[in-house]
Amino acid sequence: MNKGPIGIFDSGYGGLTVLKEITARLPQYDYIYLGDNARAPYGTRSFDTVYHYTVQCVEWFFKQGCSLVILACNTASAKALRTIQQNDLPKLDASKRVLGVIRPTSEIIGNLSKSKQVGILATTGTVQSQSYLIEIEKFFPECKVYQEACPMWVPLVENNEYNSPGADYFIEKHVKTCFPNRQLLIQSYWPVPIIPYLLKRSGNLLQQVAPSLHRELL
Repeated sequence: MNKGPIGIFDSGYGGLTVLKEITARLPQYDYIYLGDNARAPYGTRSFDTVYHYTVQCVEWFFKQGCSLVILACNTASAKALRTIQQNDLPKLDASKRVLGVIRPTSEIIGNLSKSKQVGILATTGTVQSQSYLIEIEKFFPECKVYQEACPMWVPLVENNEYNSPGADYFIEKHVKTCFPNRQLLIQSYWPVPIIPYLLKRSGNLLQQVAPSLHRELL
């Protein structure tokens, strides 16, 4: 990989979980993080809007000297990554790379579920894209994948309400809907404050999965 910082992009704070995992495995690199809080959330926006916002941020990273950009955002990975890789990179700079989080997660997630049942708690945009269903099917066709859109979770964090009694309803509602038989695995990238709270409220039924992105960077 060419020298220069690695860019980590998300629509807000959630991508910091990805940054933490990558820096722990690859501390020898420098990193730049960009959270597009001014235009968040991305989850309810159209494919075209998410694409335009994402490619603008990718171009900004390139101007900062990044040779690699990680879309640490499920919605951007689902709605913009392929178009950027196929259409924009050849025009901007074919020597640079843009990666997402959906494929590397899908490559390992089936190995972590004994029941071969996988639950995805995600934004509305990620669920509607069906990206996880498509990618997991490629690597683990024997897995049964359940998806649940959680449109209220990001606003709970943005308004500092994730630890309030009212948050219990929205968290438990989606967890119970997605995990009716209590045998599923969870992959999710949510703003940092909600992760320990989510795991606690789930009664230890869930496991957060960190993608094996570091293998693609070497």
